Amino acid sequence: MDNVRSRRWSRAEYDRLIAEGVFQPDERIELIAGELVVREPQHTPHATAIELALDALRGAFGPGWRVRVQLPVALDDESEPEPDVAVAPGNARDYLRSHPVRPVLIVEISESSLAFDRWEKGSLYARAGIADYWIVNLVDRVVEVYRDPEPDAGAAHGWRYRSAITLRMGDVVAPLSAPNARIPLAELLP
Repeated sequence: MDNVRSRRWSRAEYDRLIAEGVFQPDERIELIAGELVVREPQHTPHATAIELALDALRGAFGPGWRVRVQLPVALDDESEPEPDVAVAPGNARDYLRSHPVRPVLIVEISESSLAFDRWEKGSLYARAGIADYWIVNLVDRVVEVYRDPEPDAGAAHGWRYRSAITLRMGDVVAPLSAPNARIPLAELLP
């Protein structure tokens, strides 16, 4: 295996591949740190949790914010993930020429991708300066809230979140960018 080579992709190359129709419309692929990654399939609880998060966050943020579902985020030159839910300021036309660069909140719904979402995506989002990252953990029926990105040479992409708390049914969570909005976990967990 020492002779195995892989090729890293830039975001510009990835966008060209999409524009040229290399991928099928139903292929679930995203660019993570230069690698093409197949996304988790959406079983019923996963799809339901996406819709629950969408409803809760639209209510929490209100006008002037875009709550985007599985749409690209341009984190850096080698990463264009499609988080399950991302909240960015502005309106849809603000992103006509470019995907959002710094959403104020990213939410991943996790079942089989739980370890990947914690280790790989968590480090990637921290490196990009995403201040508020939530994992709706369907395995344990909790919401993991990650905040305060900081450098960490031991992390997957050199960054991690200093603060990590696990919230359970009965708890509430407030987005950093909408601190007066209190979302009961029952609104996020199917």
